[in-house]
Order: sequence, then structure tokens, then C-alpha cells
Amino acid sequence: MLPSVLAASASPAVVDATGSIHAGHWLAFAAFVAVMLTLDLTVFHKKAHEPTLAESGFWTAFWSLLALGFNGIVWLWLGGNAAIEFLTGYLVEWSLSMDNVFVFAVVFGTFRVPLKYQYRVLFWGILGAVLMRLTFVLVGAELIAHFKWVFWIFGGFLVYTGIKLAVSHDDVHPEDNFLLKLARRVMPFTTQPSGDRFFVREEGRLVATPLFLVLLVVESTDVLFAVDSVPAIFGVVTEGTPYFTFVVFTSNVFAILGLRALYFLLAGVMDLFRFLNYGLSAVLVFVGGKMIAEAARHNEWLAERGGWDAHAEGHLIAPWLSLVVIVGLIGASVAASLLFPAPKEEQHADEASS
Repeated sequence: MLPSVLAASASPAVVDATGSIHAGHWLAFAAFVAVMLTLDLTVFHKKAHEPTLAESGFWTAFWSLLALGFNGIVWLWLGGNAAIEFLTGYLVEWSLSMDNVFVFAVVFGTFRVPLKYQYRVLFWGILGAVLMRLTFVLVGAELIAHFKWVFWIFGGFLVYTGIKLAVSHDDVHPEDNFLLKLARRVMPFTTQPSGDRFFVREEGRLVATPLFLVLLVVESTDVLFAVDSVPAIFGVVTEGTPYFTFVVFTSNVFAILGLRALYFLLAGVMDLFRFLNYGLSAVLVFVGGKMIAEAARHNEWLAERGGWDAHAEGHLIAPWLSLVVIVGLIGASVAASLLFPAPKEEQHADEASS
């Protein structure tokens, strides 16, 4: 069964894009993101408050439905394969975002940031993340276009990261953040409570507040997450297609836009998903292995010795099959977590340590 699926997925004419991407589409998407973020800050969450579980659930559903709506546009505009790859990339990034939720909770807990001010930090953190992801995606796409061997590096890095995630349980120490230490040395800042402001005037000069230092930690933390997530999305979108860079970036951004609501929805219950890290690990290893296999398949030297065509078109693993595998891995880890919760003694120990 599996060999026939792989053979079918490797057949020509897999890319069925019916449209093209030009600067106007990028500008339109940038305008859309700018409008949504502006509405989010000035209308939807104008006043600092503590989000309720129902409110967080509503906004999580809102951003998810917005992504699915855009996915429908991609289907009509660029074709079925592009839509499947957008959805796969979105789910990969959305799943990896759950790891961000845990880290953000540790950061806010370490610096004792009140819940009602956390949304503002995450808003500006997300804005910085969008700009950083754009840089990562554009640079990565250029590297892939000119140096095909980059797939070996990206794939190997994802496999390494996935294995490390499964076997390593290192604690997060935000107070040791390099950017935080540097900012404390070179910037004047106040230790006085300053509400949700990042800068205040003190004795006539502009000084940073503790909340700004927290923002620096959040931003620098996202750089580390981008190193994992961007290569992972490169591994599930077809390189060389007209939509490659656009689908990689837009799927990434839609997942990031929903990250704040996801954080407030899951931050208090992340301990319930005790096997989630194994699911995320398996996803990274799968995508990394897929990238390595694709790189090997198109390698001239290996093709000559293996007796296959290095210039064969299509996928080694069909986009829909990658989507099924990724959904299955994440779903299995969540289901296992709910079916086999941690013993009460272990839960009490986690609560005591936090």
C-alpha cells in the first residue's frame, strides 16, 4: 500500500497552481495583517484586563477560522496542493506554538507580570515575531533557491531538535537571557510599577520599565522558536513552486496571530498535555527526515548509484499524506495525555515547584 502511495505521489503534475504571486499580493497581505493588529490593539483589546477562558476560546476560534478562510482562498486561487500545504504548514506552526505557551508562562511567572498586562506584551511580541519570520523566510527561501544542499542542513537540524525535545527536559531560566542582561547594563530603567507602559519619564529622562525588559525576553525567545519552526514549514511546502515563499510566510503568520489567544486558553492547563512534547518531537523528526529524503532523491551523485532519476517531478510523500501524519502524531500525543494523566503526586510536585 505505502509503496504505491509513494509512487503515485512522485508522479508529474503534482503542482496545480492556477494563479501567480506578485508584489501586490504581498502588499495586500501586509495591509490585512496591519489592519487586524490595529483593530486588535485599539478596538478588540483596547483596555487592559484579565481574559476569561470563554473570551480566550472565542479568539482562538476566531483566528483559526480566519486562517481556514484564507486557506479556502488559497485553494480557489493557487490550487489544491497549495491549500493542503498551507494547512499543513499552519498546523505545524500552530502545534509548535504550544511549546511557546509553556515558555511564555514561565517568563511571565518569573517576572511576576499581572495577567491583565500580559496581552500587551504578547501583542508587541507578536508584531516583532511577524517581522522576524519575514526575514527568516526570505533569507531561507533565497538560500534554498541557490544552494540545494541547505535542505540537508535544515532536515538534519530538525531531526536533531526533535530528538533533543523528546529526551531533554531542561528548565527555562528567563533571568539568564543574554539580551536581558545586556539591556540592564546599557539602558536606564525603573523598578517602580508602571502599569502596561514600556517607557516612562523619571526625573526628566525616558527610562524603560520592567515590562519592557519582559518584552525583550519574549522577542529573543521567539528568535529561538523561529529557528525550529521556519525550517519545519520549508519541509512541507513544495520548493520551486510559484507560491513557495508566499505560502510558507502566510501560514506561519496566521499561526502567530492566534498565539496570544492560544496562550491565555492553554497557559493554565499545559500540565495536562504531558506527552505533547513527544508528539512535537515526532513531527520535527518526520519533517526533517522528509527533507533529507527529498534532498537525497534529487542528489545527482546518489541517483547515479541508486539507479533513480534525480530530476523526477512531484513529491516523495504526497502533501495530503504529510498532513495526515502530522495531525495523527499531534492528535495521538494529546489523546495519550488525556487518557493517561500524570499521577496526583507528580501533579502536586509540579504545582509546588511552580
